[in-house]
Amino acid sequence: MREKRARPIFADEMAIIPFAKWHGTGNDFILVDDRGRMLPGDASGLARQWCRRHYGIGSDGLILLRPPLAPGMAFHMEFLNPDGSRSFCGNGSRCAFAFHSKLTGQRGPATFSAIDGAHTATWAGGEVEVSMRDVYGLERLQDGTVLIDTGSPHLMVEVPDPALVDIVPEARKFRYGSRFAKEGVNVNFVRRHQGHVDMRTYERGVEAETLSCGTGVTAAALWAMAAGAAAGECTVRTPGGLLHVLARMAGQGFAGIALQGPVQEVFQGTLETEA
Repeated sequence: MREKRARPIFADEMAIIPFAKWHGTGNDFILVDDRGRMLPGDASGLARQWCRRHYGIGSDGLILLRPPLAPGMAFHMEFLNPDGSRSFCGNGSRCAFAFHSKLTGQRGPATFSAIDGAHTATWAGGEVEVSMRDVYGLERLQDGTVLIDTGSPHLMVEVPDPALVDIVPEARKFRYGSRFAKEGVNVNFVRRHQGHVDMRTYERGVEAETLSCGTGVTAAALWAMAAGAAAGECTVRTPGGLLHVLARMAGQGFAGIALQGPVQEVFQGTLETEA
């Protein structure tokens, strides 16, 4: 199948950029094929504009597929939060792989790079599985919370029932507390329940609740495994749906971590930016 590459259309000093909207368990993203480098290197301003729910397209992040940075890589994923900051995104990387598969017509595994290094993704039935970086050093804080970095820092707050948490004000007590105010932290309210983990996430950069968070789901599963509540694999239920995490113990941490779940294209469109 011939690979399709998006090309900007220039009209009256404006570039009309094709994009697609995808989501992974309700975690939604704007995706642009920027392998031809039609957008500025620093796209933080575009992320702030396009991700706004009421004045832009609206999404939990902007993902740019850019040329590979090293031999053997299929592409580089540039992920930007709605506030323009950069981080790794688990669900975003699953959507980026599916988007790349659709563009190229290739259904085999692919290795790509992101801000935290190399990842490999593959189709698993109708779902996408992506490798996550090894995790070492779960930090137990004095207030009973657990800090886990899965490519993005996540604070695990155990509660009797995440559904009953008034999430924004409660999360901001941690997000803007003395330890995390400067760099920020994602705050996850979690419980181990009937063999799986229930969770809700407040994401830094979005500064609100998201329906799902891939790095947060990974952190929640590792939190459960570290407590002995799961071994080898763990299902995590978010407001947006179910995701599955595979991992093996490696000393004081975890290796062989993979995140699997559904992805879906929502729609395609075009948007304008200055040429």
